[in-house]
Amino acid sequence: MKNIMYTSVLLLGIAVSGQAKEDSIQFSKISTEILNRGKAYTELKDLTQNIGHRLSGSEAYEKSVQWAAQKLKEAGADKVWLQEVMIPVWERGKESLQIKTSNGQWKTVKMLSLGNSEGTGGKDISGDIIMVKSMEEYTRLSPEKVKGKILFFNYPFSQDFIETFKGYGDAAKYRVSAAALTAEKGGKFAIIRSLSSAFDEVPHTGAMRYKDGIPKIPAVAIGNTTADELENLLKNQTVTAKLNSNCGMKGEKLSHSVIGELTGKKDRSVIVVGGHLDSWDVGEGAHDDGAGIVQSIEVLRTFKNLNLQNNHTIRVICFANEENGLKGGLQYGKAVKESGEKHLFAIESDAGGFTPRGFALEMSKEKRDQIKSWTPLFFPYGAYNFEGQYSGADISPLHEMDIPTAELVPDSQRYFDIHHTEEDTFDKVNRRELLLGATVMTQLIYMIDKNW
Repeated sequence: MKNIMYTSVLLLGIAVSGQAKEDSIQFSKISTEILNRGKAYTELKDLTQNIGHRLSGSEAYEKSVQWAAQKLKEAGADKVWLQEVMIPVWERGKESLQIKTSNGQWKTVKMLSLGNSEGTGGKDISGDIIMVKSMEEYTRLSPEKVKGKILFFNYPFSQDFIETFKGYGDAAKYRVSAAALTAEKGGKFAIIRSLSSAFDEVPHTGAMRYKDGIPKIPAVAIGNTTADELENLLKNQTVTAKLNSNCGMKGEKLSHSVIGELTGKKDRSVIVVGGHLDSWDVGEGAHDDGAGIVQSIEVLRTFKNLNLQNNHTIRVICFANEENGLKGGLQYGKAVKESGEKHLFAIESDAGGFTPRGFALEMSKEKRDQIKSWTPLFFPYGAYNFEGQYSGADISPLHEMDIPTAELVPDSQRYFDIHHTEEDTFDKVNRRELLLGATVMTQLIYMIDKNW
């Protein structure tokens, strides 16, 4: 009996070892294909240089829809289609912010209105600035003190977190709620310190929200060094701010997410890989999220070029309207729920095109442990971190349906230097880093397609 058990264990070990070797060889083929013949970098250049930033509702976004459909066809998708999405339309227009001290002259400072903010209607609005550095300080302010003033939320992006997304999450509440909090106490408009890890004057935009029943007042962001200068001025003198802006919501319009797929050879269960096609209206939307779009298309192209016989349907989704509404992700989730179409897995790349470090996994412990057991296969490609338990915003509706979801985790140290700014441009993307991200995404989807 012992001999039979020993033989069985030995044969199992040989089988496991042989399987791991086969997977390792396939991983190497995927890497070789993408690093040598991948088109993600050149396609990102085309998207960013010839179309540029792509705010939902803009003419540039509509051009990017046609661009993405064409690239999916060229990559070899069996089927490409546009999914209708009603999206909010927000326009920035001209804007300016000036400050002055009691005895000084007006000085123009760099700023950006927050996304979805209402403006001043092209008129000057001014008032003295009151600074708070935390929600606790805000809570202690009386409405009488804030009424008619400008509220400056000077909460810094924490440098304590090694994972910079934690710093972003920690500070995000100020961007989202600054306008509503200011309006609640009678302020004229809000200024926030940008959600930025960089020490420069570059302002960062991003979405904010209003509350029902509270006036919709403007909210703007200034860069870190500008915020420091303003804080120093406020220590011993009165500072007045003057805002003039033309931004505002312009209703809704019909737009589209772009979808392409390789039909499954065994069944039609779906594996989703995607990013969001829209960007903010500054910079070029290179890291956020042009990188995720071209990496996702590269996954499909690689399966096609290597003639990998995918068991399940691999579906690339270029989501609409992630930045200021999430309508593309919500619409896709709604369609899946209504159709009952089976989905095995979904992954999004929306954290920049930097060197991949691993994957965040939002799924059952059993599924997480299975993927983590593949770590030795990914380690040679620099992917080793499988500890995060979150996933991309666009695929959150799928997670709510108990579909396993994940997100590519690149090195994040530089991401929030340029996130949502004029600095998010193609020249900030490194070819090999971008292609390595596409490589590990393809490898993960290969393993899931084969084993789930």
